[in-house]
Amino acid sequence: MLSGTMTFISATILLLLVIDPFGAVPLFLAALGQVDPKRRVGVVIRECLIALLVLLTFLVCGESLLELLQISQTSLGIAGGIILFMIALHMIFPSTKGLFGDAPQGEPFIVPLAIPLIAGPSAIATVLLMVSRWPEQSMKWAAAVCTAALLSTLILASSQSIAKFMGERGLMAIERLMGLILTVLAVQMFVDGVREFIHSL
Repeated sequence: MLSGTMTFISATILLLLVIDPFGAVPLFLAALGQVDPKRRVGVVIRECLIALLVLLTFLVCGESLLELLQISQTSLGIAGGIILFMIALHMIFPSTKGLFGDAPQGEPFIVPLAIPLIAGPSAIATVLLMVSRWPEQSMKWAAAVCTAALLSTLILASSQSIAKFMGERGLMAIERLMGLILTVLAVQMFVDGVREFIHSL
Protein backbone atom coordinates (compact mmCIF):
# COMPACT_ATOMS: atom_id res chain seq x y z
CA MET A 1 0.00 0.00 0.00
CA LEU A 2 2.93 2.33 0.65
CA SER A 3 4.97 1.38 -2.37
CA GLY A 4 4.06 2.18 -5.97
CA THR A 5 0.95 4.31 -6.35
CA MET A 6 -1.44 4.87 -3.45
CA THR A 7 -5.11 5.37 -4.26
CA PHE A 8 -7.67 7.51 -2.46
CA ILE A 9 -9.29 4.40 -0.97
CA SER A 10 -6.01 2.88 0.22
CA ALA A 11 -4.94 6.23 1.73
CA THR A 12 -8.27 6.54 3.56
CA ILE A 13 -8.02 2.97 4.88
CA LEU A 14 -4.44 3.55 6.02
CA LEU A 15 -5.42 6.72 7.89
CA LEU A 16 -8.37 4.93 9.52
CA LEU A 17 -6.06 2.15 10.68
CA VAL A 18 -3.64 4.71 12.08
CA ILE A 19 -6.32 6.78 13.83
CA ASP A 20 -8.02 3.56 15.01
CA PRO A 21 -11.41 5.04 16.00
CA PHE A 22 -12.79 1.70 17.27
CA GLY A 23 -9.78 1.26 19.51
CA ALA A 24 -10.24 4.84 20.72
CA VAL A 25 -13.87 4.26 21.81
CA PRO A 26 -12.99 3.13 25.38
CA LEU A 27 -10.52 6.01 25.77
CA PHE A 28 -13.12 8.52 24.57
CA LEU A 29 -15.72 7.10 26.96
CA ALA A 30 -13.25 7.39 29.85
CA ALA A 31 -12.19 10.94 28.90
CA LEU A 32 -15.82 12.06 28.51
CA GLY A 33 -16.99 10.40 31.73
CA GLN A 34 -17.20 13.74 33.60
CA VAL A 35 -18.79 15.62 30.69
CA ASP A 36 -22.53 16.31 30.56
CA PRO A 37 -24.05 13.63 28.27
CA LYS A 38 -25.76 16.37 26.25
CA ARG A 39 -22.37 17.91 25.45
CA ARG A 40 -20.46 14.75 24.59
CA VAL A 41 -21.27 14.62 20.88
CA GLY A 42 -20.39 18.32 20.57
CA VAL A 43 -17.07 17.74 22.34
CA VAL A 44 -16.28 14.81 20.04
CA ILE A 45 -17.05 16.88 16.94
CA ARG A 46 -14.94 19.78 18.23
CA GLU A 47 -11.96 17.55 19.01
CA CYS A 48 -12.20 15.78 15.64
CA LEU A 49 -12.31 19.15 13.83
CA ILE A 50 -9.21 20.31 15.71
CA ALA A 51 -7.43 17.08 14.78
CA LEU A 52 -8.50 17.50 11.14
CA LEU A 53 -7.07 21.04 11.06
CA VAL A 54 -3.78 19.76 12.52
CA LEU A 55 -3.50 17.01 9.90
CA LEU A 56 -4.43 19.36 7.03
CA THR A 57 -1.84 21.87 8.28
CA PHE A 58 0.87 19.22 8.09
CA LEU A 59 -0.46 18.17 4.69
CA VAL A 60 -0.19 21.72 3.32
CA CYS A 61 3.06 22.68 5.06
CA GLY A 62 4.61 19.22 5.06
CA GLU A 63 7.04 19.71 2.18
CA SER A 64 8.23 23.07 3.48
CA LEU A 65 8.65 21.63 6.97
CA LEU A 66 10.68 18.68 5.68
CA GLU A 67 12.90 21.00 3.64
CA LEU A 68 13.37 23.33 6.63
CA LEU A 69 14.38 20.43 8.87
CA GLN A 70 16.36 18.81 6.03
CA ILE A 71 14.52 15.50 6.44
CA SER A 72 14.63 13.16 3.46
CA GLN A 73 11.85 10.88 2.24
CA THR A 74 14.01 7.92 3.19
CA SER A 75 14.42 9.07 6.80
CA LEU A 76 10.71 9.88 7.05
CA GLY A 77 9.78 6.46 5.68
CA ILE A 78 11.98 4.63 8.17
CA ALA A 79 10.86 6.80 11.11
CA GLY A 80 7.22 6.50 10.06
CA GLY A 81 7.52 2.72 9.92
CA ILE A 82 9.02 2.61 13.42
CA ILE A 83 6.30 4.89 14.84
CA LEU A 84 3.50 2.91 13.21
CA PHE A 85 5.03 -0.33 14.48
CA MET A 86 5.12 1.01 18.05
CA ILE A 87 1.49 2.17 17.80
CA ALA A 88 0.50 -1.23 16.36
CA LEU A 89 2.21 -3.03 19.26
CA HIS A 90 0.26 -0.89 21.73
CA MET A 91 -2.95 -1.80 19.90
CA ILE A 92 -2.16 -5.52 20.07
CA PHE A 93 -0.73 -5.44 23.61
CA PRO A 94 -2.45 -2.50 25.37
CA SER A 95 -1.10 -1.26 28.70
CA THR A 96 -3.25 -0.74 31.78
CA LYS A 97 -2.91 3.03 31.43
CA GLY A 98 -3.97 3.04 27.81
CA LEU A 99 -2.00 4.18 24.81
CA PHE A 100 -1.25 7.71 26.02
CA GLY A 101 -1.07 7.26 29.80
CA ASP A 102 -3.01 9.32 32.32
CA ALA A 103 -5.25 12.08 30.98
CA PRO A 104 -6.08 15.39 32.72
CA GLN A 105 -9.35 15.58 34.63
CA GLY A 106 -12.39 17.60 33.51
CA GLU A 107 -13.67 18.30 30.00
CA PRO A 108 -10.93 17.47 27.49
CA PHE A 109 -9.76 20.23 25.17
CA ILE A 110 -7.25 19.41 22.43
CA VAL A 111 -5.27 17.08 24.74
CA PRO A 112 -5.58 14.09 24.82
CA LEU A 113 -8.46 13.52 22.37
CA ALA A 114 -7.57 15.72 19.38
CA ILE A 115 -3.84 15.40 20.04
CA PRO A 116 -2.40 12.80 20.31
CA LEU A 117 -5.34 10.35 20.21
CA ILE A 118 -6.59 11.32 16.72
CA ALA A 119 -3.86 13.53 15.23
CA GLY A 120 -1.04 11.62 16.84
CA PRO A 121 2.55 11.14 15.69
CA SER A 122 1.62 8.14 13.53
CA ALA A 123 -1.16 10.03 11.70
CA ILE A 124 1.07 13.07 11.20
CA ALA A 125 3.94 10.89 9.96
CA THR A 126 1.58 9.14 7.54
CA VAL A 127 0.32 12.44 6.14
CA LEU A 128 3.87 13.77 5.78
CA LEU A 129 4.96 10.58 4.04
CA MET A 130 2.10 10.72 1.54
CA VAL A 131 2.65 14.36 0.62
CA SER A 132 6.43 13.93 0.39
CA ARG A 133 6.23 10.89 -1.90
CA TRP A 134 3.38 12.07 -4.09
CA PRO A 135 3.20 15.89 -3.76
CA GLU A 136 1.32 16.23 -7.05
CA GLN A 137 -1.65 14.37 -5.52
CA SER A 138 -2.08 16.61 -2.47
CA MET A 139 -5.78 17.19 -3.21
CA LYS A 140 -6.35 13.43 -3.15
CA TRP A 141 -4.59 13.19 0.21
CA ALA A 142 -6.62 16.10 1.57
CA ALA A 143 -9.83 14.31 0.54
CA ALA A 144 -8.57 11.09 2.17
CA VAL A 145 -7.75 12.94 5.41
CA CYS A 146 -11.20 14.58 5.45
CA THR A 147 -12.94 11.28 4.73
CA ALA A 148 -11.00 9.43 7.44
CA ALA A 149 -11.72 12.25 9.90
CA LEU A 150 -15.44 12.19 9.04
CA LEU A 151 -15.70 8.42 9.49
CA SER A 152 -13.74 8.63 12.74
CA THR A 153 -16.07 11.38 13.98
CA LEU A 154 -19.16 9.30 13.23
CA ILE A 155 -17.68 6.29 15.01
CA LEU A 156 -16.50 8.24 18.05
CA ALA A 157 -19.74 10.22 18.32
CA SER A 158 -21.53 6.86 18.54
CA SER A 159 -19.03 5.47 21.03
CA GLN A 160 -21.63 4.90 23.75
CA SER A 161 -23.88 2.86 21.45
CA ILE A 162 -20.92 0.98 19.92
CA ALA A 163 -19.58 0.06 23.36
CA LYS A 164 -22.99 -1.29 24.43
CA PHE A 165 -23.49 -3.23 21.20
CA MET A 166 -20.03 -4.76 20.84
CA GLY A 167 -19.00 -5.00 24.47
CA GLU A 168 -15.45 -4.75 25.81
CA ARG A 169 -14.31 -8.02 24.22
CA GLY A 170 -15.62 -7.02 20.80
CA LEU A 171 -13.83 -3.68 20.90
CA MET A 172 -10.61 -5.37 22.02
CA ALA A 173 -10.87 -7.89 19.19
CA ILE A 174 -11.31 -5.16 16.57
CA GLU A 175 -8.44 -3.12 17.99
CA ARG A 176 -6.12 -6.12 17.91
CA LEU A 177 -7.15 -6.96 14.35
CA MET A 178 -6.45 -3.39 13.23
CA GLY A 179 -3.15 -3.55 15.11
CA LEU A 180 -2.13 -6.69 13.22
CA ILE A 181 -2.94 -5.04 9.86
CA LEU A 182 -1.09 -1.89 10.89
CA THR A 183 1.94 -3.99 11.89
CA VAL A 184 2.20 -5.32 8.34
CA LEU A 185 1.90 -1.80 6.89
CA ALA A 186 4.53 -0.50 9.33
CA VAL A 187 7.00 -3.21 8.35
CA GLN A 188 6.36 -2.49 4.67
CA MET A 189 6.97 1.22 5.23
CA PHE A 190 10.22 0.47 7.09
CA VAL A 191 11.41 -1.96 4.39
CA ASP A 192 10.65 0.59 1.64
CA GLY A 193 12.64 3.21 3.52
CA VAL A 194 15.62 0.89 4.01
CA ARG A 195 15.49 -0.16 0.34
CA GLU A 196 15.54 3.51 -0.75
CA PHE A 197 18.48 4.18 1.59
CA ILE A 198 20.48 1.27 0.14
CA HIS A 199 19.78 2.43 -3.43
CA SER A 200 20.92 5.96 -2.54
CA LEU A 201 24.37 4.77 -1.41
